[in-house]
Amino acid sequence: MRQADCIFCKIIAGEIPSNTIYEDDTFKVILDASPASKGHALILPKEHYADIYDIDEEVAGKAMKLAKKLAGHMTEVLGCDGFNILQNNHEVAGQTVFHFHMHLIPRYQNAKNNDILMWSHENFSDEEMAQIRDSLSQN
Repeated sequence: MRQADCIFCKIIAGEIPSNTIYEDDTFKVILDASPASKGHALILPKEHYADIYDIDEEVAGKAMKLAKKLAGHMTEVLGCDGFNILQNNHEVAGQTVFHFHMHLIPRYQNAKNNDILMWSHENFSDEEMAQIRDSLSQN
């Protein structure tokens, strides 16, 4: 279902122009208007889902399959040296538009923004790691 105040819903409906590179019954894939690199694209489900917690499992699976297909195609066409597939959830994780979307970010050696998606590593004791593992285990 579409949300009237969602910019991605408006793009999907054709109310806002976009540079569409792929479209089917479930998704529209557009070039990001504020790209991190040449070819940076967004996979947008045509149905409105706020984030990973909200999206239908089948649609999420199809999104990943489409990401794989497009990453291969984009790498071949653009000649990039690597690729990031990114999906943010909630503001603290960098989500700025609250319509589920996946970023397809081609990466190039010695290009601007080569530091994106880098972080300093946390250190946890063996005991802390065991506690985290045990709290997350689903066995």
